[in-house]
Amino acid sequence: MASQEKRQNPYEIELPQSIINSFARFLVPEIQKLYASEQGQKELAEWEKKSSDKSRE
Repeated sequence: MASQEKRQNPYEIELPQSIINSFARFLVPEIQKLYASEQGQKELAEWEKKSSDKSRE
């Protein structure tokens, strides 16, 4: 019964730190490529504008 109380959310899982680190090492270069591209910089500028507009409200 204690295990059911601990895991009320069936989608909540604990991943080993090594898997998280590996995933991060994979994603970082991809994110860097995106923001280095013209399209990525455009999307970032649009996001920053929307973000600043919401913070003013």
